[in-house]
Amino acid sequence: MMPVRRDVHPHLPASRIADWHVRGRHVTHFVNALSIFFPAGERFFMDSVRAYRDAVTDPELKRAIAGFIGQEAMHTREHILYNRLMTDAGLPAEPLDRFVGKLLNVLRKILPKSWQLAHTIALEHYTAMLAGGLLADPDQMGGSEPGYHQVWIWHALEETEHKAVAYDVWNAVMKPGLYRYLLRTFTMLTTTVTFWAMVFVFHIRLVMADRECRNKLGGFGGVVRFLWGKPGVLRKMMPEWFDYFRPGFHPWDHDNRAQLARIEPLIAQIEATSARAGVSSRAPSVRAAA
Repeated sequence: MMPVRRDVHPHLPASRIADWHVRGRHVTHFVNALSIFFPAGERFFMDSVRAYRDAVTDPELKRAIAGFIGQEAMHTREHILYNRLMTDAGLPAEPLDRFVGKLLNVLRKILPKSWQLAHTIALEHYTAMLAGGLLADPDQMGGSEPGYHQVWIWHALEETEHKAVAYDVWNAVMKPGLYRYLLRTFTMLTTTVTFWAMVFVFHIRLVMADRECRNKLGGFGGVVRFLWGKPGVLRKMMPEWFDYFRPGFHPWDHDNRAQLARIEPLIAQIEATSARAGVSSRAPSVRAAA
Protein backbone atom coordinates (compact mmCIF):
# COMPACT_ATOMS: atom_id res chain seq x y z
CA MET A 1 0.00 0.00 0.00
CA MET A 2 1.17 3.55 -0.71
CA PRO A 3 0.41 5.95 2.18
CA VAL A 4 -1.04 9.31 1.20
CA ARG A 5 -0.70 12.49 3.26
CA ARG A 6 -4.18 13.95 3.84
CA ASP A 7 -4.81 17.35 5.40
CA VAL A 8 -7.76 16.41 7.62
CA HIS A 9 -9.26 18.54 10.40
CA PRO A 10 -11.93 16.66 12.39
CA HIS A 11 -14.24 18.86 14.46
CA LEU A 12 -13.86 18.09 18.18
CA PRO A 13 -16.35 19.82 20.49
CA ALA A 14 -14.38 21.03 23.50
CA SER A 15 -17.32 20.46 25.85
CA ARG A 16 -17.25 16.71 25.12
CA ILE A 17 -13.55 16.01 25.65
CA ALA A 18 -14.15 14.13 28.93
CA ASP A 19 -17.30 12.22 27.98
CA TRP A 20 -17.36 11.68 24.22
CA HIS A 21 -17.31 7.86 24.29
CA VAL A 22 -20.67 6.07 24.30
CA ARG A 23 -19.50 3.90 27.24
CA GLY A 24 -18.92 6.87 29.50
CA ARG A 25 -16.14 8.86 31.11
CA HIS A 26 -13.89 6.02 32.25
CA VAL A 27 -13.61 4.54 28.74
CA THR A 28 -13.34 8.06 27.29
CA HIS A 29 -10.31 8.68 29.49
CA PHE A 30 -8.75 5.35 28.52
CA VAL A 31 -8.85 6.37 24.85
CA ASN A 32 -7.79 9.92 25.75
CA ALA A 33 -4.76 8.46 27.53
CA LEU A 34 -3.70 6.87 24.24
CA SER A 35 -3.91 10.27 22.53
CA ILE A 36 -1.39 11.72 24.97
CA PHE A 37 1.30 9.39 23.59
CA PHE A 38 0.89 10.34 19.95
CA PRO A 39 2.59 13.74 19.52
CA ALA A 40 5.94 12.71 21.03
CA GLY A 41 5.56 9.09 19.97
CA GLU A 42 4.94 9.82 16.32
CA ARG A 43 7.84 12.27 16.18
CA PHE A 44 9.98 9.40 17.46
CA PHE A 45 8.59 7.09 14.75
CA MET A 46 9.32 9.65 12.04
CA ASP A 47 12.87 10.21 13.29
CA SER A 48 13.54 6.46 13.55
CA VAL A 49 12.48 5.83 9.96
CA ARG A 50 14.04 9.04 8.62
CA ALA A 51 17.42 7.95 10.05
CA TYR A 52 17.50 5.09 7.52
CA ARG A 53 15.89 6.81 4.55
CA ASP A 54 19.18 7.30 2.70
CA ALA A 55 20.04 3.61 3.15
CA VAL A 56 16.89 2.52 1.31
CA THR A 57 17.39 1.96 -2.42
CA ASP A 58 13.95 0.74 -3.48
CA PRO A 59 12.14 3.74 -5.04
CA GLU A 60 8.70 2.42 -4.03
CA LEU A 61 9.79 2.11 -0.41
CA LYS A 62 11.26 5.62 -0.56
CA ARG A 63 7.86 6.92 -1.71
CA ALA A 64 6.17 4.96 1.07
CA ILE A 65 8.55 6.51 3.63
CA ALA A 66 7.59 10.00 2.43
CA GLY A 67 3.91 9.11 2.75
CA PHE A 68 4.47 7.57 6.19
CA ILE A 69 6.21 10.71 7.46
CA GLY A 70 3.49 12.92 5.97
CA GLN A 71 0.71 10.95 7.62
CA GLU A 72 2.44 10.83 10.98
CA ALA A 73 3.00 14.58 10.83
CA MET A 74 -0.75 15.12 10.33
CA HIS A 75 -1.56 12.76 13.19
CA THR A 76 0.87 14.63 15.42
CA ARG A 77 -0.77 17.96 14.60
CA GLU A 78 -4.30 16.75 15.29
CA HIS A 79 -3.39 15.01 18.55
CA ILE A 80 -1.61 18.14 19.79
CA LEU A 81 -4.91 19.96 19.30
CA TYR A 82 -6.88 17.06 20.81
CA ASN A 83 -4.61 17.00 23.86
CA ARG A 84 -4.88 20.76 24.25
CA LEU A 85 -8.63 20.30 24.74
CA MET A 86 -7.85 18.02 27.67
CA THR A 87 -5.51 20.60 29.17
CA ASP A 88 -8.12 23.34 28.75
CA ALA A 89 -10.61 21.11 30.59
CA GLY A 90 -8.30 20.83 33.59
CA LEU A 91 -6.91 17.39 32.75
CA PRO A 92 -3.15 16.75 33.10
CA ALA A 93 -2.43 16.08 29.42
CA GLU A 94 0.37 18.64 29.19
CA PRO A 95 2.63 17.28 31.97
CA LEU A 96 2.01 13.71 30.81
CA ASP A 97 2.93 14.67 27.25
CA ARG A 98 6.14 16.30 28.53
CA PHE A 99 6.99 13.10 30.40
CA VAL A 100 6.60 11.02 27.23
CA GLY A 101 8.75 13.50 25.31
CA LYS A 102 11.51 13.42 27.91
CA LEU A 103 11.48 9.62 28.03
CA LEU A 104 11.78 9.33 24.27
CA ASN A 105 14.56 11.91 24.20
CA VAL A 106 16.48 9.72 26.64
CA LEU A 107 15.98 6.75 24.31
CA ARG A 108 17.25 8.85 21.40
CA LYS A 109 20.45 9.57 23.33
CA ILE A 110 21.21 6.11 24.72
CA LEU A 111 19.89 3.66 22.12
CA PRO A 112 21.52 2.85 18.77
CA LYS A 113 19.46 3.81 15.73
CA SER A 114 18.67 0.14 15.10
CA TRP A 115 17.14 -0.21 18.57
CA GLN A 116 15.09 2.94 18.03
CA LEU A 117 13.76 1.47 14.79
CA ALA A 118 13.02 -1.81 16.60
CA HIS A 119 10.91 0.07 19.16
CA THR A 120 9.18 1.88 16.32
CA ILE A 121 8.15 -1.31 14.52
CA ALA A 122 6.89 -2.80 17.80
CA LEU A 123 4.77 0.26 18.56
CA GLU A 124 3.61 0.50 14.94
CA HIS A 125 2.38 -3.08 15.29
CA TYR A 126 0.44 -2.02 18.38
CA THR A 127 -1.15 0.89 16.55
CA ALA A 128 -1.98 -1.42 13.64
CA MET A 129 -3.60 -3.96 15.97
CA LEU A 130 -5.62 -1.30 17.79
CA ALA A 131 -6.60 0.27 14.46
CA GLY A 132 -7.59 -3.05 12.93
CA GLY A 133 -9.80 -3.91 15.88
CA LEU A 134 -11.48 -0.51 15.83
CA LEU A 135 -12.20 -0.73 12.11
CA ALA A 136 -13.51 -4.29 12.32
CA ASP A 137 -15.76 -3.87 15.37
CA PRO A 138 -18.34 -1.05 15.44
CA ASP A 139 -19.08 -1.88 19.08
CA GLN A 140 -15.79 -0.30 20.12
CA MET A 141 -16.92 3.28 19.38
CA GLY A 142 -20.27 3.18 17.60
CA GLY A 143 -22.69 5.74 18.99
CA SER A 144 -19.94 8.00 20.36
CA GLU A 145 -19.79 11.77 19.69
CA PRO A 146 -19.28 12.01 15.90
CA GLY A 147 -16.21 14.26 15.79
CA TYR A 148 -14.18 12.15 18.21
CA HIS A 149 -15.37 8.95 16.56
CA GLN A 150 -14.23 10.34 13.21
CA VAL A 151 -10.78 11.41 14.37
CA TRP A 152 -10.06 7.93 15.70
CA ILE A 153 -11.42 6.16 12.60
CA TRP A 154 -9.36 8.47 10.34
CA HIS A 155 -6.26 7.78 12.41
CA ALA A 156 -6.98 4.02 12.35
CA LEU A 157 -7.39 3.97 8.58
CA GLU A 158 -4.10 5.76 7.96
CA GLU A 159 -2.30 3.60 10.52
CA THR A 160 -3.59 0.62 8.54
CA GLU A 161 -2.50 2.15 5.25
CA HIS A 162 1.10 2.60 6.41
CA LYS A 163 1.34 -0.27 8.90
CA ALA A 164 4.13 -2.08 7.02
CA VAL A 165 6.34 0.88 6.07
CA ALA A 166 8.59 0.98 9.15
CA TYR A 167 8.77 -2.82 9.11
CA ASP A 168 9.78 -2.86 5.44
CA VAL A 169 12.51 -0.33 6.24
CA TRP A 170 13.63 -2.63 9.06
CA ASN A 171 13.86 -5.60 6.70
CA ALA A 172 15.69 -3.52 4.10
CA VAL A 173 18.41 -2.14 6.38
CA MET A 174 18.92 -4.87 9.00
CA LYS A 175 20.98 -7.91 8.08
CA PRO A 176 18.86 -11.09 8.24
CA GLY A 177 19.70 -13.51 11.00
CA LEU A 178 19.29 -14.37 14.65
CA TYR A 179 20.27 -10.91 15.94
CA ARG A 180 17.58 -9.20 13.85
CA TYR A 181 14.95 -11.63 15.11
CA LEU A 182 16.00 -11.40 18.77
CA LEU A 183 16.15 -7.59 18.72
CA ARG A 184 12.71 -7.36 17.11
CA THR A 185 11.06 -9.73 19.59
CA PHE A 186 12.90 -8.46 22.67
CA THR A 187 11.79 -4.90 22.01
CA MET A 188 8.19 -6.07 21.58
CA LEU A 189 8.34 -7.63 25.04
CA THR A 190 9.85 -4.56 26.70
CA THR A 191 7.52 -2.23 24.80
CA THR A 192 4.50 -4.23 25.91
CA VAL A 193 5.41 -3.90 29.57
CA THR A 194 6.39 -0.23 29.56
CA PHE A 195 3.69 1.05 27.21
CA TRP A 196 0.74 -0.53 28.99
CA ALA A 197 2.11 0.38 32.41
CA MET A 198 2.24 4.02 31.31
CA VAL A 199 -1.24 3.86 29.74
CA PHE A 200 -2.58 2.50 33.05
CA VAL A 201 -1.00 5.34 35.03
CA PHE A 202 -2.10 8.02 32.55
CA HIS A 203 -5.64 6.64 32.56
CA ILE A 204 -5.83 6.84 36.35
CA ARG A 205 -4.43 10.37 36.32
CA LEU A 206 -7.11 11.51 33.86
CA VAL A 207 -9.95 9.86 35.75
CA MET A 208 -8.86 11.24 39.11
CA ALA A 209 -8.49 14.76 37.67
CA ASP A 210 -12.00 14.74 36.16
CA ARG A 211 -14.23 16.42 38.73
CA GLU A 212 -17.36 15.35 36.86
CA CYS A 213 -16.38 11.67 36.84
CA ARG A 214 -18.50 9.86 39.44
CA ASN A 215 -17.83 6.45 40.97
CA LYS A 216 -14.15 6.80 40.15
CA LEU A 217 -13.07 3.38 41.40
CA GLY A 218 -16.13 1.37 40.42
CA GLY A 219 -16.05 2.75 36.90
CA PHE A 220 -12.81 0.94 36.15
CA GLY A 221 -14.82 -2.29 35.97
CA GLY A 222 -16.44 -0.97 32.79
CA VAL A 223 -13.00 -0.38 31.30
CA VAL A 224 -11.93 -3.94 32.15
CA ARG A 225 -15.04 -5.25 30.39
CA PHE A 226 -14.34 -2.97 27.41
CA LEU A 227 -10.77 -4.30 27.13
CA TRP A 228 -11.17 -7.97 28.08
CA GLY A 229 -14.89 -8.79 28.01
CA LYS A 230 -17.15 -7.34 25.34
CA PRO A 231 -16.09 -5.94 22.89
CA GLY A 232 -12.72 -7.15 24.23
CA VAL A 233 -10.33 -4.67 22.60
CA LEU A 234 -7.17 -6.21 24.03
CA ARG A 235 -8.45 -9.78 24.18
CA LYS A 236 -9.05 -9.81 20.43
CA MET A 237 -5.54 -8.45 19.79
CA MET A 238 -3.76 -11.38 21.41
CA PRO A 239 -3.47 -13.67 18.32
CA GLU A 240 -1.87 -10.85 16.32
CA TRP A 241 0.42 -9.99 19.23
CA PHE A 242 1.73 -13.57 19.36
CA ASP A 243 2.03 -13.60 15.57
CA TYR A 244 4.70 -10.89 15.82
CA PHE A 245 7.06 -13.52 17.28
CA ARG A 246 6.98 -15.74 14.19
CA PRO A 247 10.33 -15.58 12.36
CA GLY A 248 8.60 -14.88 9.03
CA PHE A 249 6.09 -12.35 10.36
CA HIS A 250 4.99 -9.41 8.19
CA PRO A 251 2.31 -6.80 9.09
CA TRP A 252 0.28 -7.58 5.97
CA ASP A 253 -0.10 -11.22 7.03
CA HIS A 254 -3.26 -9.79 8.60
CA ASP A 255 -4.67 -8.37 5.38
CA ASN A 256 -7.37 -5.82 6.18
CA ARG A 257 -6.70 -3.49 3.25
CA ALA A 258 -10.38 -3.74 2.26
CA GLN A 259 -11.06 -1.31 5.12
CA LEU A 260 -9.18 1.41 3.24
CA ALA A 261 -12.15 1.91 0.93
CA ARG A 262 -13.67 3.82 3.86
CA ILE A 263 -11.17 6.70 3.71
CA GLU A 264 -12.82 8.95 1.13
CA PRO A 265 -16.36 8.50 2.53
CA LEU A 266 -14.99 9.27 6.00
CA ILE A 267 -13.38 12.51 4.81
CA ALA A 268 -16.74 13.51 3.34
CA GLN A 269 -18.36 12.76 6.72
CA ILE A 270 -15.77 14.88 8.52
CA GLU A 271 -16.48 17.80 6.19
CA ALA A 272 -20.23 17.36 6.72
CA THR A 273 -19.83 17.26 10.51
CA SER A 274 -17.79 20.47 10.41
CA ALA A 275 -20.38 22.12 8.15
CA ARG A 276 -23.20 21.21 10.54
CA ALA A 277 -21.19 22.73 13.36
CA GLY A 278 -20.81 25.91 11.33
CA VAL A 279 -17.04 25.49 11.08
CA SER A 280 -14.83 25.07 8.04
CA SER A 281 -13.20 21.63 7.98
CA ARG A 282 -10.04 23.39 6.85
CA ALA A 283 -9.77 25.22 10.18
CA PRO A 284 -7.71 23.64 12.96
CA SER A 285 -9.80 21.50 15.29
CA VAL A 286 -8.95 23.47 18.41
CA ARG A 287 -10.28 26.64 16.82
CA ALA A 288 -13.39 24.84 15.69
CA ALA A 289 -13.99 23.71 19.24
CA ALA A 290 -13.39 27.10 20.80
